[in-house]
Amino acid sequence: MSEEKKSAGTATAEKPIVRLRTKYRDQVVPALMKQFDISNRNAVPRVNKICLNIGFGKAAVDGNTKFIEQCVADLTTIAGQKAVITRSKKAISNFKLRENMQIGCRVTLRGARMYEFLDRLVSVAIPRIRDFRGLPPKSFDGRGNYSMGLAEQNVFPEIDSDKIDSQHGMDITICTNAKDDDLARALLKEMGMPFRDR
Repeated sequence: MSEEKKSAGTATAEKPIVRLRTKYRDQVVPALMKQFDISNRNAVPRVNKICLNIGFGKAAVDGNTKFIEQCVADLTTIAGQKAVITRSKKAISNFKLRENMQIGCRVTLRGARMYEFLDRLVSVAIPRIRDFRGLPPKSFDGRGNYSMGLAEQNVFPEIDSDKIDSQHGMDITICTNAKDDDLARALLKEMGMPFRDR
């Protein structure tokens, strides 16, 4: 095999360079090692996955297929990965819910796509939120996972505001392997999450 073919083969096999992943390796890891007195680089917490979720709400009960299709298309565009429809497991008459009914859609991001999405969220989407005063620093679950909600999908530049028929929000959960919330908060703060002071 010629040298040109070898180099071409290795170039395609390499992982894509993601800005936030490089920042994590070069800046975040040393900062957290110093701040929490961690001696081993591998003991520094990291983001494992990001889960995006949209609930259809009243549209699921009314059978508004246009709204459901828009939600799935928007989530697929934002995440860069096909959204999966979630269905109800059992019927609940009080909520007019039937078994196997479409109730939402979700996407789970890992690896390069996860870092790319987090970078876009921190540097582009969050600054576009109206009247933004910082993210609540206490929205952790006690196991190092952070959840936040967005009221509008058009804070992401991929969504064309002119083509939106109706606004819908989404839930974003950032899952880390941190042992406690303080370590997870420090990790996300170093990665650029704009937490407010209280």
